[in-house]
Amino acid sequence: MDKTNWGQLSQLGDGLRMMEERRDSAIPPSSLMSMTIDKLPDKVVLQIFSYLSHREICRLARTCRKWRMIAYDSRLWKSVSLRPEMSGLHVSSLEALLALISIRFGPSLRYIELPIELITHTVLYELGSKCPNLTHMLLDFSTAMQLHDFNELQGFPTKLRYMCICLSEVIFMEGFMRKIYSFINGLEVLHLIGTYEKISEEEEEIYEVINIHKMKSATPNLRVVNLYGINFVDDSHVEAFSSNCIQLECLAVNYCAKVTGSSLRILFQRCRKMRCLLAQQTGLLSEHVQAVEWEKTQLQELDITGTDLTSDCLTDLLTRVPALRWLSAGQQDGFNDSVLRAFADKGNARSLMALDLDRCESLSEDGLYKFLLRFGPQLRGLVLSGIPHVTDQLWTGTLPSLRQVKILVMGMTEGCCPKINQKVLVDQLVDCIAQNCSQLERLELRWDPETLRYSDKSQKAIDTLRVRCLRLKCLVLSDGKYYETVKANFERADRTTVVRTTTNCRVSNCYLSSCYQDLLFN
Repeated sequence: MDKTNWGQLSQLGDGLRMMEERRDSAIPPSSLMSMTIDKLPDKVVLQIFSYLSHREICRLARTCRKWRMIAYDSRLWKSVSLRPEMSGLHVSSLEALLALISIRFGPSLRYIELPIELITHTVLYELGSKCPNLTHMLLDFSTAMQLHDFNELQGFPTKLRYMCICLSEVIFMEGFMRKIYSFINGLEVLHLIGTYEKISEEEEEIYEVINIHKMKSATPNLRVVNLYGINFVDDSHVEAFSSNCIQLECLAVNYCAKVTGSSLRILFQRCRKMRCLLAQQTGLLSEHVQAVEWEKTQLQELDITGTDLTSDCLTDLLTRVPALRWLSAGQQDGFNDSVLRAFADKGNARSLMALDLDRCESLSEDGLYKFLLRFGPQLRGLVLSGIPHVTDQLWTGTLPSLRQVKILVMGMTEGCCPKINQKVLVDQLVDCIAQNCSQLERLELRWDPETLRYSDKSQKAIDTLRVRCLRLKCLVLSDGKYYETVKANFERADRTTVVRTTTNCRVSNCYLSSCYQDLLFN
């Protein structure tokens, strides 16, 4: 058959395929030929815009009148951040913001973030009167050197269920808080964010910039309280919330160094629904922790990372809590094999589904191996990073027991532990993960590039991981040649956002907490 016949057959085949595609299409062929983005229905363009950031929407509004009208649809403005440093919009003046509230936000607005320069009595009044469905609000006072005058504040959003206040180191909030107490009695979630990350090594005078003892009286319906990194918070403030918030289910006091745990006993006696306690990097004392009647609590989730509790205290705690399902006990020198064995034999480890033992170097490889063989099948999240003797050999031996796991963190962060001489055979490890952990969603390998040993056949193991772990949405690696290899592999498969570096991403078990959504703050 000559080239002309081959060409005719090819054209005929192409024509038949086009006819079949047109026949199956809901759009007539004539319309298909003339279809452009300008002719898409407004509701389709609105749906496309809903996936874009507000900055991108504002840029697209300059394209044409039609897109400008769609961009101003209030349904695209349900959640708004006006903090440019947090990827939010920049509003040049109060007049511009007041116009936005009236014209663009309106009844559709559900969530808003305001920086200090936009927190005025006029703005808050307008939000209260023009946005009746506003339920979530963040007020950022962290950079404030002086507050606006709130003496004339006559209105405030009354349907708030979630409020986050970023505190200043030196600005006292009582004048402002006194004006809003009568409006916030429906709050269920409260975040008070301190200045822990800004504290210098030199001792400075600490100011109690917000009166928590008065605030608890105005918020009797709180379910979740997050006091993060507040340098003046101590046990008296914990007791204050327990005295008036009997519906409390979750208390987080992470990085509040003055909390010693002396009020925990009365907290659990008063708040019978308490199921989540997060006390990472606090000053918990073993005698106060042991004084709590843990066996009478409903506690399910506990974070005691970096609290330096004794081995006896840890054993007492873990054998008395009835049904612990989420445990973070990293950076504990006292967490050794005897504690882990007591938890397995005398405690109720059968309920455990998330475990974080980061940098617990007192644990032996044999102790971890036996525990994981016994309880690994029920785990959904496991963090065993920062332990020098936990290498790929332990992981390959225990991964067959971790078939339900969704989150895995392994390896050592550079600089946190002594450098190990043994190389990690990452190809075998990745293949073993792929073969056994098909439910995996987040994975972090913290070994530095010099520790990882891989070959020219690494692509096969990476392919297996990518194909078998279809739910994998985050894979974190140390920056280096292996990271570039894995990233390129996933990008070729159009999964460009999966592979990240340890420089800008960290994986933890927080996603498995029942209070995860309530504890989010920006």
